[in-house]
Amino acid sequence: MPVIVTAVFTPKEGAFDDVVAALSPAITEVHEEPGCLLYAIHEHPNGQILMVEKWETAELLDSHGEGDAVKRLNAALEGLLEEAVEVTRLAPIPAGTQHQGTL
Repeated sequence: MPVIVTAVFTPKEGAFDDVVAALSPAITEVHEEPGCLLYAIHEHPNGQILMVEKWETAELLDSHGEGDAVKRLNAALEGLLEEAVEVTRLAPIPAGTQHQGTL
């Protein structure tokens, strides 16, 4: 069963573009990691950045979390965020069609 993750980034005042610039290289790198099915960012109307991830397995997600790409990303984000990143793991509850009922 795939694992869905959301991560909420709250940029400091005036640092939105800097946070996006820090996230962008990591996204390209993570797309090449085993098990990564989705790794995308979106702008929330309140100025936060929401990352949505989809991983084939929890084990591959755990490997990603311990990897160099995440270490480099955390270093690049240092001093740019108002608060700690809020990360949430979600388990899909399939409903409707297979394609439309799950991420």
